[in-house]
Amino acid sequence: MEKRITGHTGLLALIGSPVGHSGSPAMYNYSFEKLGLDYAYVAFDIKKEEVQDAIAAMKTFKMRGCNVTMPCKTEAVKYMDELSPAAEIIGAVNTIVNNEGKLTGHITDGEGFVKNLEDHGISIKGKKITVAGGGGAATAIQVQCALDGAREISIFNIRDEFFERTLQTAEKIRASVPSCVINVYDIADSAKMTQEIADSDIFANATIVGMKPLDHESVVKDLSAFHPGLVVADAVYNPEETKLLREAGEAGCTCIGGKGMLLWQGVAAFKLYTGCDMPVEEVKKLFFS
Repeated sequence: MEKRITGHTGLLALIGSPVGHSGSPAMYNYSFEKLGLDYAYVAFDIKKEEVQDAIAAMKTFKMRGCNVTMPCKTEAVKYMDELSPAAEIIGAVNTIVNNEGKLTGHITDGEGFVKNLEDHGISIKGKKITVAGGGGAATAIQVQCALDGAREISIFNIRDEFFERTLQTAEKIRASVPSCVINVYDIADSAKMTQEIADSDIFANATIVGMKPLDHESVVKDLSAFHPGLVVADAVYNPEETKLLREAGEAGCTCIGGKGMLLWQGVAAFKLYTGCDMPVEEVKKLFFS
């Protein structure tokens, strides 16, 4: 690593908190070295109230860009000069590209979800998708699926103080992609959720249910929703096989875990930074197997 750092080396980083557990520096730096690109990638623990200073420093240091994780994704939007179509709808960014001082904010989480499905031979074009969740990852999935040609998306979220935000996102998607039918339901309506999943081609869990320490739980309570031919994708990647995926697999569904989504959102960001394709197969073997 030290041998390839020069006075011309470009800097990229992950900002958010916490970031000490992140595998992004290893994945990006391996890819830079593999492709002979003169960049280095580090992680900075940045709290929400420090985002403005961090982005100012990014400009000062002429960094090529930053990945942004929680809790900074929505805060970073305030300091962008331009937003991608998905980031505009969602109101959050996870990738910032610095082009000579002009900052463009992107959100690649949804791209990661769609590419992970494609990596398993599944297209979302023309499909009906049911999504559990209304947070950042869920919203990114909903928006990207609509932009990429989904026929219908049914969204289930907790009817809490943030439910209005889910309704607003649905309106934004309808305005941007009128060809896609968007439905929003209370996740407590288990009968409706069972009906919508049973009528779907793809079901995505984008809640924290199933993630440790909630790994003994599943967002789907009525297993009659599962059927052969249904694709069940989980954004949760720890554990790799969630209760949801285990039960869906036993019912004959095609199951896809969350590690691939993590990989492919990074692949999309890498392309935005460098214009090059990440060496995906090598990265998969080293960091995702």
